[in-house]
Amino acid sequence: MVKLSDTLRTVFARLGMYLAILGPGLITSSAGNDAPGIATHTISGSTYGYRFLWLLLFVVVGQAVAQEMAARMGVVTGKGTADLIRERFGLKMTAFAMLCLLLANLGTTVAEFAGIAAGTELFGISRYISVPLAALLVGFVVMRGSYRYVEKVLLVLCLSALSYVISGLVIRPPWGEVLRQAATLPPRYDSNFIIAMLATIGTTITPWGIVYMQASMADKGVNLKDYHLTRLDVNFGAVWAGVVAGFIIICTAATLYVAGISVETAEQAAMALEPLVGSAARYLFAVGLLGASLLAASVLPLSTTYAVCEAFGWERGLDQRPREARIFYGLYVGIIVLSVLTVLIPGIPLFQLMWFSQSANAILLPVLLVLIIKMVNDRRIMGQWVNTRFQNIFSWAMVIIIGLITLVLFASPLFGTVFPAS
Repeated sequence: MVKLSDTLRTVFARLGMYLAILGPGLITSSAGNDAPGIATHTISGSTYGYRFLWLLLFVVVGQAVAQEMAARMGVVTGKGTADLIRERFGLKMTAFAMLCLLLANLGTTVAEFAGIAAGTELFGISRYISVPLAALLVGFVVMRGSYRYVEKVLLVLCLSALSYVISGLVIRPPWGEVLRQAATLPPRYDSNFIIAMLATIGTTITPWGIVYMQASMADKGVNLKDYHLTRLDVNFGAVWAGVVAGFIIICTAATLYVAGISVETAEQAAMALEPLVGSAARYLFAVGLLGASLLAASVLPLSTTYAVCEAFGWERGLDQRPREARIFYGLYVGIIVLSVLTVLIPGIPLFQLMWFSQSANAILLPVLLVLIIKMVNDRRIMGQWVNTRFQNIFSWAMVIIIGLITLVLFASPLFGTVFPAS
């Protein structure tokens, strides 16, 4: 009995330690299934069927590798990404990296407010009312909230993605056809297909997610002897996000692609959940879209502002008065205002806006990845905690593949359809 109680104490102690560290890996990975992520996967599934499932395997491994590198740097150095870039590469490279980060994160913030607009319009509320109110709400939450509170809410939000997994099982798709299409390349690669590839990558392996992960690890002050738990958190988060993304594609392919419906609006995207909840699908979809967008819009502009101000040594933090940290508050407000104004442009297509923003993420991602790969392999920074050979091979492969896809995208208008079927 003594031995059993000792064993139970050990098990609960380890479980408690894991739960204490659990969070950033799951949050940043699941962030790929926020409003722009859902838009990306529903458009891909409804337009190309199950063909994007093969790409998810690459993306899941890529996400785990990228997030783990960032987490390891945060734990080993106790510093954020921007701090390390400035120390290692100097101000010019830091300015270029922060410009790319700012552009990518601005695009994603726009996408989050587009998600808010799309979600509220399903309830019959005009975006011209809901989006400005949401911006004020986001500002209030950030000014009054705390990191730990937001983290807990985001962790709970991750559970809402189960609706797609359950719906996928309820639908009972033809698994033989799912596997056949997943292993079959499309007959032609036009610019829309290439954009869809970039969006799938960019909505999952995000520049802001990498920066957020490293900052979270630095803030938490994780001990290196407990780092194996952080690695478990990162890998579990990547796999979970990949499973959810896969079921979003499967649900939309099984319900919309087979009916010849290519998603362009939130109403069409919501139809993928009808086998699970029937006519209430639009409301379930709207609540998930709205909740994910509000929470991401609360975290993303703030993390962007922190990173940029950290890079140049400007005063930052919500404990500072606005007159003492003018750039910090000005940049934060500027990101939100510009995002809101973009979404309120009359007639702008919300789902396509979210889709293209994630493609921009992927195009700008290699800049940050190259710098991170160089820093994480610098023994002066990381000591013995440098990359393994597999991590280096795969991370450099990501940079090359994303670069090649981007080149093909920009070259495709010159040649029409790229690599057409014979």
